[in-house]
Amino acid sequence: MIRRLVERLCGWWRLVRTPSKYFSLGFLTVGGFIAGIVFWGTFNTAMEMTNSERFCTGCHEMRDNVFVELKPTIHYSNRSGVRATCPDCHVPHNWTDKIGRKMQASKEVWGKVFGTIDTREKFVDMRHELASHEWARLKANNSLECRNCHNFESMDFTRQSQRAQAQHSTALASGEKTCIDCHKGIAHRLPAMGNAAAANAGPPSRETK
Repeated sequence: MIRRLVERLCGWWRLVRTPSKYFSLGFLTVGGFIAGIVFWGTFNTAMEMTNSERFCTGCHEMRDNVFVELKPTIHYSNRSGVRATCPDCHVPHNWTDKIGRKMQASKEVWGKVFGTIDTREKFVDMRHELASHEWARLKANNSLECRNCHNFESMDFTRQSQRAQAQHSTALASGEKTCIDCHKGIAHRLPAMGNAAAANAGPPSRETK
């Protein structure tokens, strides 16, 4: 069977290397260009489809757990009408980092297939582990997703609380800390930090801008 597979691959390789007998170089060049456009358009369309709130909340694991926790927060509903969707907070906007994140997140398909968190009980049991992975990822990339919307250079410290001013102008400015160090519970309930099997029963705080 392996020998047959190798022979087939060799046959395809010989076919690819053989000069065209029926089509001109110009035709092949234009055809390849058009095929590339079609491929890129299809790939980019599929990418954007998987990068929407509708897609993220298409499974009950997300819709019935973390999404309902997002709704009472200022990131979902606020006086300015600007809503941060799931991919705004969990997927970088620049293309190369976005591709890397998508590849990393593809393992979630495995979890869906095998029902890793398909019940509320399973989700609560794994909540601390899941949150820890996401916190570590954001810590490692300097809270890149937070910076999709929040720009340090654009902050007006005079409109922040004294505590926020102190932290932003020192720890954040120096790089000692990053956004996720202080804002772990900004959009979802925190797990009970001393007990990975229980989640905080209260809703996440509704911060004001």
